[in-house]
Amino acid sequence: MTSALSHVAPIATSFAIPEDRWSDEHAIGLGEAELLLYRSNLLGADLTVTNYGGGNTSAKLEMADPLTSTPVRVLWVKGSGGDIGSMKLDGFATLYLDRLLALETRYRGVSHEDEMVALLPHCTFDLNQRAASIDTPLHGFLPFQHVDHVHPDAIIALAASAGGERATQEIWGGAIGWLPWQRPGFDLGLKLRDYSAAHPDVRGVMLAGHGIICWASTSAECYRQTITLIADAARYLNDARADRPVFGGQRVAPLAREQRQARAAMLMPQLRGMMRGGGGRVADFSDDAETLEFVGSNDFARLAALGTSCPDHFLRTKIAPLVLDPDRVDDGVYLDAELTRYRNDYAAYYTRCARPGDPAMRDRNPVVVLVPGLGRMTFAADKTTARLAGEFYANAINVMRGAEGIGGYVGLDEQEAFGIEYWSLEEAKLRRLPPPKALAGRVAIITGAAGGIGLATARRLAAEGACVMLSDRDEAALNDAETTLSAIYGRDVIRSCVCDVTDELAVAQSFAACAIEFGGVDIFVANAGIASSAAIGDTDLELWQRNHDVLAQGYFLTSRAAFAAMMASKGGSIVFIGSKNGVAATINASAYASAKAASLHLARCLAIEGGAHGIRVNVVNPDAVIRGSRIWNGAWRSERADAHGIDSGDALETHYRERSLLKRDVLPDDVAEAVFFFASDASAKCTGNMLNVDAGNAQAFPR
Repeated sequence: MTSALSHVAPIATSFAIPEDRWSDEHAIGLGEAELLLYRSNLLGADLTVTNYGGGNTSAKLEMADPLTSTPVRVLWVKGSGGDIGSMKLDGFATLYLDRLLALETRYRGVSHEDEMVALLPHCTFDLNQRAASIDTPLHGFLPFQHVDHVHPDAIIALAASAGGERATQEIWGGAIGWLPWQRPGFDLGLKLRDYSAAHPDVRGVMLAGHGIICWASTSAECYRQTITLIADAARYLNDARADRPVFGGQRVAPLAREQRQARAAMLMPQLRGMMRGGGGRVADFSDDAETLEFVGSNDFARLAALGTSCPDHFLRTKIAPLVLDPDRVDDGVYLDAELTRYRNDYAAYYTRCARPGDPAMRDRNPVVVLVPGLGRMTFAADKTTARLAGEFYANAINVMRGAEGIGGYVGLDEQEAFGIEYWSLEEAKLRRLPPPKALAGRVAIITGAAGGIGLATARRLAAEGACVMLSDRDEAALNDAETTLSAIYGRDVIRSCVCDVTDELAVAQSFAACAIEFGGVDIFVANAGIASSAAIGDTDLELWQRNHDVLAQGYFLTSRAAFAAMMASKGGSIVFIGSKNGVAATINASAYASAKAASLHLARCLAIEGGAHGIRVNVVNPDAVIRGSRIWNGAWRSERADAHGIDSGDALETHYRERSLLKRDVLPDDVAEAVFFFASDASAKCTGNMLNVDAGNAQAFPR
């Protein structure tokens, strides 16, 4: 089970020193392309070297032309949007090197940079469909066999410091050059070529505000060169700041861990609800030691206002974070005013910087929210993007720490920052993204989610883009469910929390965990249940109470918590898993059926209260969901068979199938489909409804 309350890491204020992970034994027998991939994966898997999606690698290889069979030089370079840590060979773009170099004759200057990207496909080797990135000219024009370009924190700290050029000279004594800030592209590739020609002894170049690019004659040498340069920078920065207070010392002490969690669980749904104008959002929270150190420091306000520097960081985090007063985060009026101020400031930034032909202004809401003493929250269209935005801002904090230690942190110039954010090439990437799924940006919590209807519902909602918190009292089954679904839908979108729905405190904790993990709740599926069958004379008070505890009180406790969460988030959908027995009496099931009837009427009451707040409440009534059901695998199966005077094996399934109007089995997936309907915008005008999924039962027709 994933813990929702385990985000605090040990304090670590030093830059990590990368290890040499190259294995000569593993490399034996690999071809040049495989060696490039091996090098790339090693670099990308090491977070001291680069972060997810950051950096690129290349090799210039001799290959046979597929048409003429004559040998040609081919540039292999990480393709656009890939991740060097997880990519395969098909993640590399391949280009005829001579054609790429010949593009210089078509270059019309910096103001026409972007048109050069459109020419790169004309250089494609062997009909490779992997798009070449904007960094391709940086690799192609350098006359070296192997080239690495990475953005580790220690390197960017040098590149983004007022003392960075001096430090570069001190560390490497002229072996690493320095170029002032310039947006990546064709012109920068030409400048790198010219710089290396004018300085034949350099083995790499520091790119101000950006990262480092270096080269070697073999993949092994290039890899070791890269990690050595990073290690050199890290040691220098660690020595430079060894005796200095970090960020000017502490101004605000961190709250106790329990207080941080409680405040974040309260604050994130409110912020998320106030950002609704920008579309659905999922959040990520971190109160790691480095973030707490930064937001609680004397220099925090000054540095936060400068924003991030490296383009990779900036594209994820926006021009600046929203900073909130920790003493006022309980004040909804204050929060609304601060969000309004941020949106207005962002609009003013766009107006100042936009030029004719620039893309229209995007969402004005912040991505990063920082609160002294509390931590860091990030908001995005999906959990992965929110998490990565947080990780990139953590990288930026490290950069600021190092840069301040050697001369002062330097953020991107506002106009340059705008040029990165609204780069036409980035806009083209956004337009190529597939349309969002039906439940993208929404968060669901499902009780009884470890099997049967609950697990099928989790699958259905996750498949449509929702983040899902699985809730169940069976921890072992819950762990299995989380493992299974995470493997299918990704580790970012599935979480789990042990919860007994009859325990008021456990219910509150499960919804708080969902707020911490995802930012709030948009969809709640009340599904946890039991079933028991007995004649009225055999129904004792304990049996009666147990059914009502789970099916009536449990639905009350969980839906009340969901209602409060959705009030903060400005709307949502509650779906009760009812039963045919909630509307149609049956033999030997008075405790179960009456409890289900109570939950049905509770849903109607909640629908009336929820309408004014945009909270919809509906019920799905299944009948005889035997296959795949945990309830029907227990005593309930034999009890119902006895009630009908039939065998509990195939005869029971036949009985329920044949009594339906459609003569069909009802499966967990059928119920999940109905839940999806009520969770989605397809039912945006439906509340207080009851939908039977029973293959037709005249006795249970809605009245």
